[in-house]
Amino acid sequence: MKRPRGLADRMRGRRYRQKLGDGFSRETFTLPLEEARQKARELLDRYPAAAYMTQVESWRELPDGQIEFTMRRLPNAD
Repeated sequence: MKRPRGLADRMRGRRYRQKLGDGFSRETFTLPLEEARQKARELLDRYPAAAYMTQVESWRELPDGQIEFTMRRLPNAD
């Protein structure tokens, strides 16, 4: 029997594989809510959207209350 979590993981993997060649750098984090907000703000401050096209690409709340999110930006700073 397939579980919704497995479907979500497969769909996320498919979406990620399709975007690999688009030139963006991505990082995925899983943190408690307040730490997730701080981490996203830190990355947005470090890599401003105007220069690096930084954005929260996707996010979701996990059953344990943590937030999983993916930050996307251009790798000009790497």
